[in-house]
Amino acid sequence: MASNPRHGDGDKSAKDEVSELIRLVVAYAKQETVDPLKALGRFLVFGLAGAILLAIGCLLLTLAVLRGLQTELSAHLSGELTWVPYVGALIFAGGVAFLAVRRIGKVPR
Repeated sequence: MASNPRHGDGDKSAKDEVSELIRLVVAYAKQETVDPLKALGRFLVFGLAGAILLAIGCLLLTLAVLRGLQTELSAHLSGELTWVPYVGALIFAGGVAFLAVRRIGKVPR
């Protein structure tokens, strides 16, 4: 009569099954927790880096608009009208912010 492999060596078989169960539970826990957290970390790092670079770019672009308005309109805006280029740059920055906020909720096509 052939012996059943499950009952052949009782303690060793049970130990093997328990160790395999532990290994499977640990692998499942890593798959369901650690791996998604790593992917989320990468997403956050690249998103934060992109946001910082975009903010610096918008700031420099706004300063370029301000300096351009000051240079081109300096002959016409002297005396009490020197504030006009600053309002123009503020309007430009507000427009960029408005477009950014408007795009937040949109789903790409």
